[in-house]
Amino acid sequence: MRILIGNDDGFEAPGIRLLADAALALGSEVWVVAPDRKWTAASHQLSFDRDLTLTRTGERAYACSGAPADCVVAAMTILFADGPKPNVVLAGINDKRNVGEDVAYSGTMAIAREATFWGVPAISLSSDRRMGEAPAERTALSRLLRALWQSRDDWAADGHWLSVNLPRSLSGPIALARVGRDKIAGASEVIERTPERITYRNRRERPGTSTQDDENSHINAGRIAVVRHCWFAAAEVPEAVVAAWNKAIV
Repeated sequence: MRILIGNDDGFEAPGIRLLADAALALGSEVWVVAPDRKWTAASHQLSFDRDLTLTRTGERAYACSGAPADCVVAAMTILFADGPKPNVVLAGINDKRNVGEDVAYSGTMAIAREATFWGVPAISLSSDRRMGEAPAERTALSRLLRALWQSRDDWAADGHWLSVNLPRSLSGPIALARVGRDKIAGASEVIERTPERITYRNRRERPGTSTQDDENSHINAGRIAVVRHCWFAAAEVPEAVVAAWNKAIV
């Protein structure tokens, strides 16, 4: 079984090392392709019109100079160009939770989404804290990955991936969660202001908004929050609205 692992915290992040170790419970061929630096809120950008590099850092391990989604593209088009695609792509473990609007901002989520563009099942994992490398954590994480993978026929449809948010302790139960609202960068801090120029920084903090059965409510209660996403989900517009549009443009 071929497993590809990436993240948006960089190839030296503790979370990706833990995830790579835990993934051995699924198969022995674990590949790591991760950015050579941290890419917080990188979203799903791809790099064009500039050279990128893949630097080998170990057996089946590479640091990529591009964004998180670039790492998936590099693996699919270069490392696996002459061989089978991965059976699964794992993203993370992100060093903070990914909830609400993070489905758009998160580079971790973008890795999983990009994998589904290639027809590969994917799971993104985020944690409410920085994950260590304790044997107990690896065992619990391996058990979780095995349970999710064994049920893949029930969730790994075309264009779908799982987002998993881990609570502070991995001993909690799994709960299906609603996508909540908890926007990061909801405020800015002005550093310097002149009539011609304003220097400012976006604030990382989120308000911690939580409603019943959303991701935050489950994480805060010590549960493993799981959301099944689909990138091509679309909301219908009533036919009457479309008819009104057509009438307005005549």
